[in-house]
Formats: sequence, C-alpha cells, structure tokens
Amino acid sequence: MRLDDRQSGFALLTMLVLLALLMGLILTHFSLTWIELSTTRASMNSFVGFYAAEAGLNVRADLVRQDFTGYSQPAGTSPDTSSGTQCSGSNNGTGDFACAQYAFQDRSVITWVEETGFSQNPIVVPRGETYKNLHGHEYHYIVYSNAMSPKNLPEAVLEMHFKSRVIPLFQFAAFYDKDLEILAAEDLFLEGPLHTNGDLYVGSDNTLDIMGQLTVVGNLYHGRKDADVCMSGDVQVADPDDQTAIPACSGGRATISAPDVTAWNGMINLDVTPLTLPPADVLDPVAGKPYWNSADIRIMLDLNGIPTVEVRHVDGTINVAATATLAACPTTSGKSTTLYDNREGTNISMLEINVQGLLNCLHNSGLASIDDTTDGGLVWYLGVDGPDSSVVNNYGVRVKNGAELVSTVPGAPAVAGLTIASNQAVYIQGDYNAVNKIPAGFLADSLNVLSNNWSDANSSLALASRPATDTTIHAALFAGTDSTGGAEGVAGQDSAGYNGGLENFMRLHEDWTGDTLTYLGSLVSLRTPRYVDGVWAYGDPYYTGPTRAWNFDLDFEDALLIPPLSPMFVYLRQELFVRQFEL
Repeated sequence: MRLDDRQSGFALLTMLVLLALLMGLILTHFSLTWIELSTTRASMNSFVGFYAAEAGLNVRADLVRQDFTGYSQPAGTSPDTSSGTQCSGSNNGTGDFACAQYAFQDRSVITWVEETGFSQNPIVVPRGETYKNLHGHEYHYIVYSNAMSPKNLPEAVLEMHFKSRVIPLFQFAAFYDKDLEILAAEDLFLEGPLHTNGDLYVGSDNTLDIMGQLTVVGNLYHGRKDADVCMSGDVQVADPDDQTAIPACSGGRATISAPDVTAWNGMINLDVTPLTLPPADVLDPVAGKPYWNSADIRIMLDLNGIPTVEVRHVDGTINVAATATLAACPTTSGKSTTLYDNREGTNISMLEINVQGLLNCLHNSGLASIDDTTDGGLVWYLGVDGPDSSVVNNYGVRVKNGAELVSTVPGAPAVAGLTIASNQAVYIQGDYNAVNKIPAGFLADSLNVLSNNWSDANSSLALASRPATDTTIHAALFAGTDSTGGAEGVAGQDSAGYNGGLENFMRLHEDWTGDTLTYLGSLVSLRTPRYVDGVWAYGDPYYTGPTRAWNFDLDFEDALLIPPLSPMFVYLRQELFVRQFEL
C-alpha cells in the first residue's frame, strides 16, 4: 500500500471517530436537555399542584370562618381516613366537614375538614399577639387538600392546622369597621381597647386619654379629618405602664407611622390585618338572620294598614295568640307619632315599649321565660314594618322605663341579660340599666338618647325648651354612624361634613349644657345608617353636648358577662402547615 493511501485511510478513520464523538456529544446534550426539560416540567407541575392544593386549604378555612361570622358553628362529620379511601364512594363525610372538590389551574383539588377540639371555657389571647388579653372562644381544625394532575395523578398533599378565634366586639371601648374619629372638645378618658378597620383620627381641645390597646388597619392621624387642623390638647396612650403623649401635630394633622410608635411596646399597632365582621343585613327582620331567629319575642309595629302592634313568628307571620296576650298587658307596648326629630326634620312613627312592663307581661303570661340563659339571656327584636321599611324612612323604636332590668312581679326570677335588636332607629328614653346593672345591649340602625327630662310636647320647640337632666345608661351600643365628608379614607378628608365623632355616637336632642350623661359600655359601628339620613349638626335646634362621664364596662372583659348574642369578629391563626413529599 502506498504512503498516500495509508494517510487517506487514517484521515478517514480520524474523521469517523470525530463524527462519532460529535454524535455522542449531541446525543448527550439532547439527553441532558430532555432530562432538564422533564425535570423542569415536573417541577413546574409540582409547583402548580402545590399552589392549587394551597388554594383548596384557603377556601375551606375561609368557609369555616364564614360560618362563625354568620353566627353559627361548623357542624358535620369528617370522612373516615383509617382505610385511606376518604372522598370516594360513600366515604365523604357530612355538612361543613364533608369532602368538596374544586378546580384550580386545571387541577382537581379534593378537600375535607376535621374538628380537633374547642375551648369549653373562654380563652385569653396570649401576650405578644395583636389582640392580647381579649377573651373569646377558640376552635381547632385541620383542613386537608389533595391536588390531582390532569392525568389524575397526585401532585400535592397538604394539610393545615389552625384555630378559629371568636371574640366579642363589645370587648372594645370602641370598634369601627370604618374611619374612627375621637375629637373631643372636653376631657375624655377611654379605658378599653380601640380598633378600626379604617383610619383613626385623634385629637382634643383638652385631654384625650386612651388607656387600652390601639389596633388600626389604616392610617393613624393626630388631627381632624374634616379639615387639615391640629387640635390644641394632649392625646395620651398607655405604653402600657404610663400615659404618654403621642407625637404632636402643629398647624395641620400629622400622620403617625409605625416607627413613631415603637416606644408604646405594642399598645399601638398599625397596619394590622382587617377583621371579618357581621354582614350589613345582620339585623334584618327575616328568617335566617340571627337576631330575628334567636329572639325570645319579636314585636313589630305594622304600618301597612291600620297601625297595629303585632307579635311575629320567625317566618314573619302574625302570632295571633301572642299578639292578643301582649295587647292585654296594660301600658306595655303601643305606637306614637308625637316625637319630632330635629336631625331628621320629621315626626317619627314609633313603636313604644315599656321595658319593665314587657318583662312583667312575659313572666305573667308565659310568653317567654325571663330567666332564660340561652345566648346569655333574653333577646328582643323590636321593629317597624311599613311601606318604607327598606329605605330611608321616619320609623323608630322607643324604650322607656328601663332604669332597672327586672320584673316587678313578686317572686319573678332575675334577668340574666337583655339585648334589644332592631333594624330601625332606636331611642332610649331615661335611665337604662342604671340600677343593679346586668349585661345589656342595643343593636340598631342608629342610636338616640333622650334624657330623664324628655317631653315629646317640646320636641319641635326651640332648643331652650328642651333642657336635659342627668341620665345614666349602662349598655353596649351597636349602631350606624355617618361618614365625614361622605366617604371613608382620604376621599373624605378636608370635605367638611363632620360626622360628630365617637363623642357623638349617641344622637342627642336636648340642651345638655351643665348636665351629665353617664355612660358605661362599648361603642360599635360597622357602617353608615341605612334608614336615616339626617346629618350631624350642633346647636339650636339640634342639641348641645353634655358633660360626658363615659367609660368602657370592664365587666365585658369577661366573655361570660357580655350582653346576650353579642356580635363577634372572627380571625384564624395558623398553627402548623404540612406537605407530604412521598406521593
């Protein structure tokens, strides 16, 4: 073989080897790329499955929260997990704990809930948490969530252990689901905690002392909302050992941020998570709503024809026998149109209730046991059913003769507690629960106070003809309040139209100059009124302010001493999150 032939053969062999190596490298690259793509795809599928399963956890936990918010407790049975066949065949559980299937990101997500315990006695929220020292009830749950791929293969198996805490709103000196303004011209001392799901505006022309914890979802301002004004007095908040003035404002309102309040050692909490609260229609007089359903008696003034006072069944029909029994009780209930409300600019069509008279009637007639402790005591629903019941109207409910919440019938049992609910305006006339105080509350569209000296005959006369006298009220109050500037948040700033602030939560109608309104309770406002639209105004012919001897009722710190069927807020606290990796 010639030399050049050998060289050509060697070159060809070398080329073939190089080609083989190159093909090997290409195949290795494709193999690695395929593996990487497969791994990436599997990882992406795993992430999608994880987030889908997590969405399932959140949906089921929120359903538990909604049950409590709606004044009920989750009920049912969980599927049997001992055989590993849960959520198949007939092994699906029942009620609020049953298996449920959702679709997220093309994944089928199967969920179920297990109850693992609840607090027989009220718990105290531990120190270090946002709502420390509040009392409530705690329920423990596990929610399970399994995500299946489009090929029906398991991609993520998760479980979340959490607590549902149910806390009475009346454990706050003031609780608002809207902007809260405390801008008192005179000294004001608030001993209990304060919360707002909106912004908080504080100021005083003298001294405002807040001795409880502040929790604010929005912004904290030192100054007014209706105008960019800084009031001249001090605002002091417990830190918690001493009352310490918050950062000052000068000229206009000042915004106080989280770094500004570190010295208060957790007594001022900003940017907290909004709380879930009862819906706007919670006081509606229809079947399924908690106060209507749970009431021991439902008394309505019917204005759809000849005005009549009726006792209603839960389905809204007239309880004929109970209506006749109530009518036979002298001076217990009635109707009037003689009260002129200067703020609304009209006479009010009023259901009248004599509190002691109704307690006597219930006891003597057997219409209701006045020593009932269901829901913590008695619940009365008082309302007006007329052509304008569902819109702004001139309807109201007035309660009188409630200085002591007791039956005067010899041998009658004591009343454990009394809550009066109405979806219309309520007017409290005279002392209420001032003697031998028991847990008591009002829930209404708006809340009015008339002194012991009130007379309907003078209600349309000049303010000087309506002098008040000292009056005492011991009751938690839940009612609508106006929005300054007609809007919440910054949209309502500098727009005039002051809503009166917390200091004017109770709508007054007399000349209170030099007289004292003594109040012990809790003030809760979740929304604007639905059925009145008169704006806040001061002076003749409306009212002048009293000396406010106001304070939080410290008895409400005990969840066993709050008014019957008190409204609650609910929040969930996660304890443990588990992911199963071996599928």
